Amino acid sequence: MTGRELDAAGVTDPALRAAYTRCRLLNARHGRTYFLATRLLPADRRPAVHALYGFARWADDIVDDTADATPAERAAALARLDRLLRHALTGGRPAAEPVVLALADTAARYAIEPAHFTDFMASMRADLTVTDYATYADLRAYMHGSAAVIGLQMLPVLGTVTSRALAAPHAAALGVAFQLTNFLRDVGEDLDRGRVYLPADLLAAHGVQRDLLLWSRRTGRHDTRITAALRAAEDLTRGVYREAEPGLAMLDPVARPCIRTALLLYRSILDTIAEGGYAVLHRRAVVPRRRRAAVAADGLVRVLAARLAARRTPTPATVPRGAALDAKEPG
Repeated sequence: MTGRELDAAGVTDPALRAAYTRCRLLNARHGRTYFLATRLLPADRRPAVHALYGFARWADDIVDDTADATPAERAAALARLDRLLRHALTGGRPAAEPVVLALADTAARYAIEPAHFTDFMASMRADLTVTDYATYADLRAYMHGSAAVIGLQMLPVLGTVTSRALAAPHAAALGVAFQLTNFLRDVGEDLDRGRVYLPADLLAAHGVQRDLLLWSRRTGRHDTRITAALRAAEDLTRGVYREAEPGLAMLDPVARPCIRTALLLYRSILDTIAEGGYAVLHRRAVVPRRRRAAVAADGLVRVLAARLAARRTPTPATVPRGAALDAKEPG
């Protein structure tokens, strides 16, 4: 299927095809939920999504490599990636790193704002030294670069039936909702890396501090204060999903099933966490395969309906992807 997607996207250069293929493999291996939803996009748009995911994953792996690399080595690797990215985005010679090559090509094809990548790299650098966040406002500032801009990068690829500026806040909110979901699901694994992404003020409101989380992680024992704090984090995350949902109707109809499916699958992680008694410090919450299949099947039905409707529509209803907009998008 990879070759057909690249053919549909008009990617003919062998080095670029190899780079996009590398990004697709990263997406399939590490972002199973996201990859499943991406299968519902038109074939010509999938390589761009894989490139955006692949680059983000590559950077994230650098900062998370606490077992095999020293802090100095991780900082140097991230700085090198940043240099390659800046050079490629400004029209420099093709990057040697496949994920950068594919990302730069995607950014050029869809006229993605370079500041979104700059902001993303700033948050990745923060992960090298920052291990917790005092308030939710502090965490949101970090998530602008680590999550909100991912949604903003996606908008030109997906297309919209409104101006991009109108859809942008909802796209940004969806990126934040996905990351908050990951923070809640991965709280135990993040603690092993020395990080706590749940804001300290939220935890403290329920009598929880890092030491209590470490005790629970180490002993496998539960504490009602931790459960209450995790439930509050779930409520907070569901509120961000509500901020994001109106944006679905603003997307190109053929792209809506993909993003709707991703939203439902990620939000199902919250359901699984709650059903498991908020035991995320002790085991990873995994959405049951049957539930994932049901959501994906519904998404496929919606894709077929959207594509049939698109064939019957004589003129495009979407704002051209990568075109100039009537208002500057925020952020």
